[in-house]
Amino acid sequence: MTGRVRTSATAGAMSALHRDGYLVMRDLLTPATCSRIRAELTPLLRPAGRDPFRSRHVRRVYGVLHNTRATDPLIDHPRVLALLDRLLLPNYLLSQLEVTEVSPGAPARPASYDDQRYPLARPRPALSIAALWTLDPGTVLTVWQGSHRWPSRHPTTEGAPLTPPPGSCTLLLGTLWHGRPPQPAPPSLTVTTQYCEPWLRTREAFALSPGRQVARQLSDRIRRMLGYSVHPPDTGLVDGMHPYRLFS
Repeated sequence: MTGRVRTSATAGAMSALHRDGYLVMRDLLTPATCSRIRAELTPLLRPAGRDPFRSRHVRRVYGVLHNTRATDPLIDHPRVLALLDRLLLPNYLLSQLEVTEVSPGAPARPASYDDQRYPLARPRPALSIAALWTLDPGTVLTVWQGSHRWPSRHPTTEGAPLTPPPGSCTLLLGTLWHGRPPQPAPPSLTVTTQYCEPWLRTREAFALSPGRQVARQLSDRIRRMLGYSVHPPDTGLVDGMHPYRLFS
């Protein structure tokens, strides 16, 4: 019976996700777990103003995996993976891991969709899925329900506010238009794990081999070909910075 109930719940979640483009999964983390993760991440937050939106109200953790193990259980949470296994091909990749604290006074984040970095015509299936873990009350998103099915056009109406409760995980298809309204009080800390199709990478992992020491001996052009580059606006960052900083 447990297996049938779980399968039925997964099917229902998939149906809602395909219909709306997003899904709020509640009560995946206990209040005690949220507090523990926040306590481990807070000392790692870097000064505001170093994020891509240049906001003095936003702080981030860079280099998450080599600074803490606090987010590991979120990356491979079984409830999330059960859906990702149906949405993406086997061997899908962790595309981005982001810890963000948004403080009161933060300006609105304009509407966008995560798959914009992939220049392919819409409508089409999502190539990436974002899982936003809410640790604090006060987290607010703006979503355009059903916009994952739109052709290539920007929203022309106001989006709807979405307030995921603490302990929840919100899945966002990479083709869904979403944003963030101005942040009310109090500060809100979230962890975002983003996954992408396994074929969205080079055939050989040149950023791992031949390694940084060999890459230092190569021309700038070859380094860029190996992956020490950023494709606008932000694909290829290392710890939130251009990978060329690795050679400084």
